[in-house]
Amino acid sequence: MGDRIDRFIPAVLQDSPVSLVGYWWGTAVGWVWGSLWSTGAVERRHGLWVFRGLPSWAFPRGGVCVGGCFLTGDAAPSEAVLRHEAVHRTQWRRYGFLMPFLYLLAGRDPLRNRFEIAAGLRAGGYVRR
Repeated sequence: MGDRIDRFIPAVLQDSPVSLVGYWWGTAVGWVWGSLWSTGAVERRHGLWVFRGLPSWAFPRGGVCVGGCFLTGDAAPSEAVLRHEAVHRTQWRRYGFLMPFLYLLAGRDPLRNRFEIAAGLRAGGYVRR
């Protein structure tokens, strides 16, 4: 399904200088949100800025990747989760400004969401081994 949608997205909006601007915009939004609400450590891991200690209402599920930032609660994320989120970072880099819209179009069910499937459902904690 994702490849079919991608065919309708102009090439200039995928893996391009335009998408890079969108990625940096997303990263800036993540930095602002993380800086406002994070009460924990801020670390650089797996190519991500990891903001911990956010209140549960400030992010969905177990955390959210916004650009190059991973925003989460108090618990330290596992290596598997960070690898999963690093894939989302790459997705942000590919789609830039389009990423939030494409993610919404993919649906809230992680078992059917192409971005969650590509990042790894097990690593993301959506299915058990």
